[in-house]
Amino acid sequence: MMNVKKDDLVAITSGKDKNKQGRIIDILPKKGKVMIQGLVMVKRHTKARKQGEVSAIKEKECYIDISNVMPVCKACNKPSRVNFIVTADENKARVCNRCKEIF
Repeated sequence: MMNVKKDDLVAITSGKDKNKQGRIIDILPKKGKVMIQGLVMVKRHTKARKQGEVSAIKEKECYIDISNVMPVCKACNKPSRVNFIVTADENKARVCNRCKEIF
């Protein structure tokens, strides 16, 4: 089980977007990368390929290493580490390390 999932609110802990928060829109678990909505933007120069198409510089989200993000707890509203517990119905659940609230 991973510390973060799709649609989780996370805070970036390093890089040019440090201390900013956003939702996860894509995860690559084998590579250990996540894509966050509206953050870690890169510019791509696109060339016109067909007649009538326009060349442009487009901005899009880029993948960031999963070690550079921390999930934000819904209860205490702070970035926190995650622990795992086994619930009464034998399911694994993520728990905030600060306030012990289940994610």
